Amino acid sequence: MTIQIPKPHMGLLHVQESAKRFHLTRHAPSRELASFVKHYWIVKWNLTGQEAYSQLVVPNPCVNLVVEPGKTAFYAPGKTTYAYLLHGQGCVFGVKFKPGGFYPFIKQPISELTGRPLGVNQVLDASGSELEKAILKQEDEARMAEQMERYLLPKLPDRDAQTLFVQQVVDLIAKDREITKVDTLCEHFQVHKRTLQRLFDQYVGVSPKWVIRLSRIQNAAEAMDSGQHHHDLLQLSMDLGYHDQAHFIKDFKSMVGKTPDEYAKGSR
Repeated sequence: MTIQIPKPHMGLLHVQESAKRFHLTRHAPSRELASFVKHYWIVKWNLTGQEAYSQLVVPNPCVNLVVEPGKTAFYAPGKTTYAYLLHGQGCVFGVKFKPGGFYPFIKQPISELTGRPLGVNQVLDASGSELEKAILKQEDEARMAEQMERYLLPKLPDRDAQTLFVQQVVDLIAKDREITKVDTLCEHFQVHKRTLQRLFDQYVGVSPKWVIRLSRIQNAAEAMDSGQHHHDLLQLSMDLGYHDQAHFIKDFKSMVGKTPDEYAKGSR
């Protein structure tokens, strides 16, 4: 529970600027929950006497339990970039479930939760305010994660073969940039396209096509944040499997809200 895990961008945009505004840590779950939970994340900030800061976040194919004063709930994957306004001093604790990892807890299609936060008491034996009091009052981060597991472990579901399969598909999308079409996934895993789409609707909440697109846009943003491809966006689009730069620009802007060139200039 005290093991911290590496810090990939995980959807955060303009990470160099972000690091000046808040502190983000991630902690691995216990062995019992590792099949369902990707990690616990904690964001702390102190902007007292400073201007508020709006952090842009690209969505991900994971359900999150967000523990935040007055807003604690389970949130399904979104489909567009969103902004989180940081002001004053605060702390937010989160549980990022693995893709498909939340479905076994509720046995309800995750797509039905899109845009509709799920109350904590519909899944756990606690209310949102109870979680806030139990977790956010802790000063030690490892203790925060331990407190969260006290609520999750009694609700631990049986392992689900379909959940593991969905996770394998999402992992492959993230690792293999050559995968640009759902048909390629179907051929690799020997599964019918409609079956895969139905599984993603039920277990993930978004389509496999959307996950492929999201992965490429995240890769593009990370490359630009790290100083790569500022002047060669055509090469970047080709590296990400786009055969048409106009298609890349359209996808990037629809997800991030800026063109790749505008985003790259903001990352310099």
